[in-house]
Amino acid sequence: MSDRHFAAIYDVLMEDVPYHKWVDYCKKYIPNNSEVLDVACGTGTFTILLYKAGFTVSGIDIAEDMLTIAEEKVRDKQLPIPLFHQDMRSLSGFSQLDAVTLFCDGLNYLMDETDVQITFTRIASALKSGGIFLFDVHSLSKIRNTFNEQLFGENREDISYLWFCNHGSQTDSVDHSFTFFVKNEDGSYERTDEEHSQRTFPIEEYVRWLQFVGFHNIEVSSNFGETSVIEADDRIFFKAEKK
Repeated sequence: MSDRHFAAIYDVLMEDVPYHKWVDYCKKYIPNNSEVLDVACGTGTFTILLYKAGFTVSGIDIAEDMLTIAEEKVRDKQLPIPLFHQDMRSLSGFSQLDAVTLFCDGLNYLMDETDVQITFTRIASALKSGGIFLFDVHSLSKIRNTFNEQLFGENREDISYLWFCNHGSQTDSVDHSFTFFVKNEDGSYERTDEEHSQRTFPIEEYVRWLQFVGFHNIEVSSNFGETSVIEADDRIFFKAEKK
């Protein structure tokens, strides 16, 4: 499946995602009117919600087709949200930011621990002293159990899909195989396929890497910052402050 096709149906597949909870989580730590960079902004849904919540926002993403859709949304709503085509591992052009966000498993697309460390270094460089970095990742439990040889799917009027999860070749990684059936105007269906890989690491590793590049006052939680982490949690949230 081409990136263009995936980007075009991404928002349909993410209709039930509770973006407002990520916004509320941000509002706990980031003062109103702060300058925020949304890393891995995708089609811009969350980025726009950050702007509407009272932040000055920019966004970056590595996927050009995702950014094209985000730019259309921003333009249609006439919002002052700059968007840039950048890889988080080579983030540049930003400095003295109040906060950086990286949500909805964006960091899990980095398959090598060195890439995670490089990304943390880049983000630290973009923040001012006291700046806040907020992100989330899949938990080890989710990678090892929820995504353990599982098949998911949904049948909609215009789009149906099958999603198979298989253990990846690297430790605590998963390979996602998607098959989409998208209805054409003539009533026929077009089949397209997409492959994604993700990986996560132990909480203590993320904390150690954050500390190494100059973050402190690190808080780890689950349930959008509302509860302490337990083994069965699916998603882990991190708040870190640059020294």
